[in-house]
Amino acid sequence: MKRYLKYVKPYWYAFILGPILMITEVAGEVILPAYMARIINVGAANRDVPYIIGTGLTMIAIAFIMMGGGIGGAWFASKASISFGADLRNDCFKKVQKFSFANIDAFSTGSLVTRLTNDITQVQNLIMMGLRMMLRAPGMLIGAIIMAFSMNARLARVFLIIMPVMIIAITIIMRTAFPRFTIMQKKLDKVNSNIQETLQNVRVIKSFVRGEYEEKRFSDSNEDLKDSSLRAFKVVILQMPLMAFFMNATTLAVVWMGGKQVLVGDMQVGNLTAFTTYIVQVLMSLMMLAMVFLQSSRAVASARRINEILDTEIDLTDENAKQTSKTVQEGRIEFQQVSFRYYKDSQEKVLDDVSLTIEPGQTVGIIGSTGCGKTTLVSMIPRLYDADEGRILVDGVDVRDYSLKNLRNGVGMVLQKNVLFSGTIEENLMWGDEEASQEAVRAASEAAQADAFLQTFPDGYQTQLGQGGVNVSGGQKQRLCIARALLKQPKILILDDSTSAVDTATEAKIRESFTGTLKDTTKLIIAQRITSVMNADQIVVMDEGRIVGLGRHEELLAGCEAYQEIYYSQMDREVSAS
Repeated sequence: MKRYLKYVKPYWYAFILGPILMITEVAGEVILPAYMARIINVGAANRDVPYIIGTGLTMIAIAFIMMGGGIGGAWFASKASISFGADLRNDCFKKVQKFSFANIDAFSTGSLVTRLTNDITQVQNLIMMGLRMMLRAPGMLIGAIIMAFSMNARLARVFLIIMPVMIIAITIIMRTAFPRFTIMQKKLDKVNSNIQETLQNVRVIKSFVRGEYEEKRFSDSNEDLKDSSLRAFKVVILQMPLMAFFMNATTLAVVWMGGKQVLVGDMQVGNLTAFTTYIVQVLMSLMMLAMVFLQSSRAVASARRINEILDTEIDLTDENAKQTSKTVQEGRIEFQQVSFRYYKDSQEKVLDDVSLTIEPGQTVGIIGSTGCGKTTLVSMIPRLYDADEGRILVDGVDVRDYSLKNLRNGVGMVLQKNVLFSGTIEENLMWGDEEASQEAVRAASEAAQADAFLQTFPDGYQTQLGQGGVNVSGGQKQRLCIARALLKQPKILILDDSTSAVDTATEAKIRESFTGTLKDTTKLIIAQRITSVMNADQIVVMDEGRIVGLGRHEELLAGCEAYQEIYYSQMDREVSAS
């Protein structure tokens, strides 16, 4: 729990005042039954109306003080717990933002969402309940026992019998509930992942008419969650009737034994009434403690899952960087015998002994069959992954010696999967440069051949995009993503099959614009269409993680079998299509 002290310190006053103010409520609850006993024993027995009125007014005053303490205690408990949860959620989100791709792959997206929302809420709820019950339940328990023993020690011995039984019952319930809540949270992960995946890919689902299949898949995971939730809450459901049984049985025993004492004159009626109230308070305090412990069993399971995020060792950091102040100035790239595996215990290499030099300002095409390692190769440049063997140099410096911020600021990357965010088109484009002027935004859009279609939108650059850019076409989305990267004015630009949804004429205009706007920028273009890279300064041909061809179009067409195969197969398709 030491790690959580940092979230307590900024709100220490709320963590202290909350329980203290709740004590005023407890003091009132313990005192009021004694005043009630006096009204019965003295006021009612002697028919002393002024005494009854005076004692009643005192009880009303105590009740108002209790109300003030209860409201204040609840307010500070809420402030402390909600602030704690907000700060913890911020830190978890910041940690996830620092995750490498490999770190993110270790968690499912749905699991991370559950941990940052539901799991933190469980811990937050425990803190709120704990602050309200931390002193209230023990205070009421101790105060009521003291008052009961002071009134009738012989009758109070019933506590010595009932309390151990209740404590044993609560312990059994907790030990049973804890593992079930852990399982329930994992099932919730699965449901959240299912929902997220379905909503993100709803267009694919509809186009393949797979709605019924997805409904069945969700129904199965939802049913699984329901079953695990019922197993967990069966224990909770059992607690309340069990506690109520103990309370009623104890009250009946006290009334029966106390009634006999009243009949023989060993106890006053008012004291029996107060004693019965204290019995209820003792058992209620035990029930409150049981609820806190039960909530804690669920919160502890959630805290462990939160700790897994906070304890995750990030495998891509600046910790060993030797030139953190250096920035990318030229854009020269060199791969020196680079090998990489996605799974470290796998024998299969995604990249195998790759060596390649790219000079500043060059346009380099990368082509090859699906799964040959093209995307992985370029992902090594901004350190989205680190090489298992060999080195990647940018401007003669190992990429691991740069700070991640400076390295990635020098690299513009348009990924295979184009991603836009909810907000205006202009806000999305200014991800490339948040200080960019409207003229610069428009110039980048013109270079990416996006300005023409943006002018047809009623709101132009202020058009609101839906989540993921769902209200623009695939080709429009690609051009907006290219414009965003161009606005960054990077020294290295990576286009990962980013014009696949654009017609060849528009693609040619985009490439032509690069010769002016990006003359000094090193450009790496991954493409499926050989026409997209034919005019590159050099073309890299890849196959099964290795470079099998390197040169200009004419050289490769004359001497590279893999390139010839790609070229002639595409040319034959074009002839057949025409």
